[in-house]
Amino acid sequence: MGVNVQMGLLDFLTKEELIRFFHCKKTEMSCMEEPNIFLHQLRDHNLVPEKLYKTVVKMRCKEKKKDGVYQILDWLEKERSDSVHLFWTCVFKDHILQKYPVLHLLRNSLMDGSFRVYENLPDPVDQTERESEPIQIKETTAKEKKKGTKRKKSAEETEEDEQPGPSCPSTPNQKKSAKKLIFSTPKKGDKGDIWTWALFKTHLPVTCGDKEGTLYRDKLTKGGKCILSNGRWFTPASFESFAGKGKWKNWKVSIRCQKTPLQKLIKDGHLHSPLKKRRCVKESPKVLFPVSSSESSSPLSESSVEVEHSGEDVLDEQIEEEEDESGEEAEDDEAEEGETGPVDPSLFQTPSLPVNCGSVSGVLYKYRFASGSRSKSIRTEERWFTPEQFVKQELTLIDGHWKKDIQCHGKTLNYLLKKKILAVHSLLCKCSLCSSKDQDQQHQDNDDVCFICNTEGDLLCCDECPRAFHNHCHLPAVEDDSLGEKWVCTFCVLKTNQGWWQPTQMTKEEVLGSSISQYILHCEYLLLCMYKDDIEHVFTGDPTETISGYSRVIPNPMWLDRVKTKLQNKQYKTLGQFVSDVRLIFRNCHMFNKSNDVFDKLGSRLEEVFEKEFQTIFDIH
Repeated sequence: MGVNVQMGLLDFLTKEELIRFFHCKKTEMSCMEEPNIFLHQLRDHNLVPEKLYKTVVKMRCKEKKKDGVYQILDWLEKERSDSVHLFWTCVFKDHILQKYPVLHLLRNSLMDGSFRVYENLPDPVDQTERESEPIQIKETTAKEKKKGTKRKKSAEETEEDEQPGPSCPSTPNQKKSAKKLIFSTPKKGDKGDIWTWALFKTHLPVTCGDKEGTLYRDKLTKGGKCILSNGRWFTPASFESFAGKGKWKNWKVSIRCQKTPLQKLIKDGHLHSPLKKRRCVKESPKVLFPVSSSESSSPLSESSVEVEHSGEDVLDEQIEEEEDESGEEAEDDEAEEGETGPVDPSLFQTPSLPVNCGSVSGVLYKYRFASGSRSKSIRTEERWFTPEQFVKQELTLIDGHWKKDIQCHGKTLNYLLKKKILAVHSLLCKCSLCSSKDQDQQHQDNDDVCFICNTEGDLLCCDECPRAFHNHCHLPAVEDDSLGEKWVCTFCVLKTNQGWWQPTQMTKEEVLGSSISQYILHCEYLLLCMYKDDIEHVFTGDPTETISGYSRVIPNPMWLDRVKTKLQNKQYKTLGQFVSDVRLIFRNCHMFNKSNDVFDKLGSRLEEVFEKEFQTIFDIH
């Protein structure tokens, strides 16, 4: 749906409806991966304080950044609620929707009317109600005592009472006691909040896209495989991939129970998220510089200890972030291995690898690979691409990523990177592949070896395709002084002008009887195809000079160089004469190699190449 239609839709909604929807979706929006572009968009529309914007953008810890985005959205709701229409207008722009799938869902919710489910929210709890809560608890406790029911205080509660308050500087890190889950028996006709029903005390029905499954609460808490679907167990991340939403990398939002994201159930205490593994850093203070006993109480020594502690905190956050990412990657590997199965490692040992992204296919050359954006390592018939550019050729793919969406033998490039089949260059790398210079970039637009003989050297590059040629390998041969600003090879010239040269379909006899003068380019094209396929140069030179006794068996020898010379010297009058000489090469090969299958098969393969190309360019059926 276009932007104009979206804007028209927002005009039909009241300010109160937009604010209510914004209020309910702040958490979902704050959980978006890589939110910087989202924040840039808000800043461009003057919807975020500059100081708060700079603070959040600089944050490196993912969890802190989520909290920062939430603070910005909370500020927007409280201080700039009059701009809610402008907010939804700017975040529903096409380039923002392509980057953040969660905004697609929010836009669709506004379009289909499902957002109205948030109209009957309970009123927010004010300060008076909060203050009355402890009184109610005390009254309940007193009633219990009157009835003779003794309520013994747990050790944890006793410890909490004895500990200093949060404002005390000596407060140690406290563990929050897990929120106790309360389950009830549903009444007849009750359809809401099934996660509170006793029936679903151990498991919950969940969906992700068009896939359905059953989530087991205790397994989710422990981590690992906790969702059963189609007779298979999945981790949350692998279930997300199984449902075709692996690109989101946010299973807490994409997996839902009754259209409610698991993120909300975890936040409200109805589910417990997997425990994070965390390596602890020793908290013993380390003084950066040794000091004497008399100086030990000086401000300098105290600040040194504080600096050391702050460094430990940063390191701890980085370790936790890395472990979270490695856990996600491990789950992705598990899902990929489960879906595609093991692959023979020898398939990946070749210098070049066949790759595809949806319906688009190409060849990835290992020696050219440096990263997703800095080196053109994938070749198609049309041109060379970086992996990022190659993904964009699949027009049906929205928000594609080269690591996840480009595949080789059923495995993603992400898998090849982890198995060290491919290696990403350092960001500081200064090689020609990583260079941003125009000259280095231009060199990557064409092949590094001659398209015909497959060797390096002084190459002439075509300006229309990725091919490159030695001057003498190309037909017609190219002289340096005849080159202009732009040069196009025979393959591209023939492809571009095929319709003009062959306006009507002819029979085979009509083609062979045609004057060769109008089909010189076609003959050169056929010769180039055969030269390229004759890798071992078996049919290129005069066989009488290299094979003893050849003339005694073959009375009329013929080879590719001789056909080329006769064509250049205009010794052929009709196209049929040219074709007859080419076919004579194959007949001689079959006759001389009756007892040599190897060379006979080489002749048969080259014959197939010629006949196929001949029928194609002349449209013979």
